[in-house]
Parts: sequence; structure tokens; C-alpha cells
Amino acid sequence: MSTRFAVDALLFDLDGTLVDSIGDLALAANAMLAELGRPARSLEEVRCFVGKGIPKLVERCLADAPMAGADFDAALEMFQRHYTETNGRVSQAYPGVADMLAALRAQGIPMACVTNKAAAFTEPLLQLTGIASFFDAVVCGDTLDVKKPHPGMLLHACEQLGVEIGHVLMIGDSANDAQSARAAGCPVLLMTWGYTEGVPVDTIECDGLLSSANALLQRVAPRAP
Repeated sequence: MSTRFAVDALLFDLDGTLVDSIGDLALAANAMLAELGRPARSLEEVRCFVGKGIPKLVERCLADAPMAGADFDAALEMFQRHYTETNGRVSQAYPGVADMLAALRAQGIPMACVTNKAAAFTEPLLQLTGIASFFDAVVCGDTLDVKKPHPGMLLHACEQLGVEIGHVLMIGDSANDAQSARAAGCPVLLMTWGYTEGVPVDTIECDGLLSSANALLQRVAPRAP
């Protein structure tokens, strides 16, 4: 039988966990590459590049002829300019996610979004996909000077929510989420549909896999006072 977790709060990754955002990221990446005179990347290539924030995504897009210093900074600015235009254009919350978040909210479970995406892109995406109101805290890739898999983001989210890390559950889609949860000291479940940087999700050490948004509702309950 699958473990049921009694929690004081839930922490959610964003891209690949709650929202399918790969289309917007690929549009921005290929607009940047076109501006640089580089060949386009496929959707599947970009999918494997996502996970450690926008600078790493840009670096991976340019890996066939790496750029450094001011040239890389210029390419990063290009991507961010294009992504400002494409963010939310085709992204959608995965099926069942909004209903799942609403059910958790009805149970009174506090929730935070913890993402390596910068705040300038996170907040519009949460609004455009209709799930912003469910979160009591949002910790972005530029909130602190560290990103997942460093545990600092999860610990900061717990501080924002006023809960202890040992009484929360992390929900993600990749090794970044699993490793950050392990380092922070909380259990972690992974969605099977996300962006894993090319690593099969069933090979990532975690506390269980979720094949649907609704499946999470069967795995959590508010912790008794």
C-alpha cells in the first residue's frame, strides 16, 4: 500500500509538475537561436534542457558552440526578452491540477510554489494558468542566491509558511526536486509527466511516483494538531 503523508504544508515545483510550459520555453529558445544565426532546437531537446533555471537552459541551447562572458550575457538577455513575450502563450496547467489544488485548499493545507524560474516569469505564468491564488508563498529562482537542488529554497518556503521542514511534502518532477527535498529533510513525490533532464523518472530516488494530479489527494492529509 502506498504511504499516506500527514502534512502541515505542501511544496510544489512549477514547470513539469503543475504546468506544461515547454512550448513557451521552446518558442523563446528558438527565437534567441534564430537571432544568433544558430539552428533551432527540437521540443524534445528543450525539454531535456529544463530544470536548473534559465541561464542553464540558455547554456544548454548553445552547447554546440559555447558562448562566455559578454557574449553569453547578450544571449541570455535575448532569451529573456523573447520569453517575456512567449511566457504563458501556450502553457497550461496539467489536467486535474486546478481541481487538485482546490481540493487541497478546501482541506486547509497551506501550499507554496518553489521553482528555479525567475520571479519575473513565475508570477505571470501562475496568473495566466489560473493557479496563482492557491499558493500562500512563492519562492523563485532569484529569491535567494541558491537554486534547487540546494535545500535553501525549500527551507525558505517553510519559513514563509511558518512550518517545520519535517512536516511538509515536496511534489516535483525531477532529480532537482528529489535531491533538494532529501537535503532539506522532507519526503518527496514525483509526477511522471515532467521534465527530468533526460533521466527516467522511475530511476530517481524518491518516496513515490504520481501518474495523475488526483493521485496526490489519496496520498496526503492534514496533520493532526
